[in-house]
Amino acid sequence: MIYVTKSPKETQELAGFLLGKFSKIISKKALVVALEGELGAGKTTLVQGLAKALKIKAKIKSPTFTLIKNYPITNYELRIRKVIRNPQSAIRKFNNLYHLDCYRLRDHKDLEILCSKEILNDPRNIVLIEWSDRVKKILPKKHIKIHIDHIDKNVRKIEVKS
Repeated sequence: MIYVTKSPKETQELAGFLLGKFSKIISKKALVVALEGELGAGKTTLVQGLAKALKIKAKIKSPTFTLIKNYPITNYELRIRKVIRNPQSAIRKFNNLYHLDCYRLRDHKDLEILCSKEILNDPRNIVLIEWSDRVKKILPKKHIKIHIDHIDKNVRKIEVKS
C-alpha cells in the first residue's frame, strides 16, 4: 500500500491507522517494523505516531546515540478494542515498544549484541527499527517494511509492505 501525507501530523495519524491493521497480524514472534528512508524522511515522526496511538506518554526521539529504547505499553488491548468496536476480533496484546536506530551500526552483528533474540521472538513486543536496511540479515522473515520518501518540505510518500 502507498500513502501520501502532507504534514508531520498526518504522518503520525497514519501511524495510528496502521497500528490498528498491524494489531490484527497474529504471530508467534514480535511485530517487527523495518523503517527505511533518507535522513529527515519521517521515520521518527512515524514512530512518534505509533507511540501516541499506544498512549505512551514519553517524549519519543530517535535513539541515534543510545541505539535502543524500550517503552512499556499498558492496557493497549482494551484501547484498540474500543477503536475497532468489535470485542470478538482477534487483537494482539502488546507489552513493550522497542525503538532502535541502526544508523551508526556497521551490520547485523552489531545489532545482535544490543537486541537479544528474546526481544525479536516475544509476541508481546513491537520492534521498530530505523535504518533497518543495515541489519536486514537479522530481521525475521515475517516483518513489515515501511519505506518513506521525502517528496518536499512536508509531503511524504509512505510505502507499506508485509
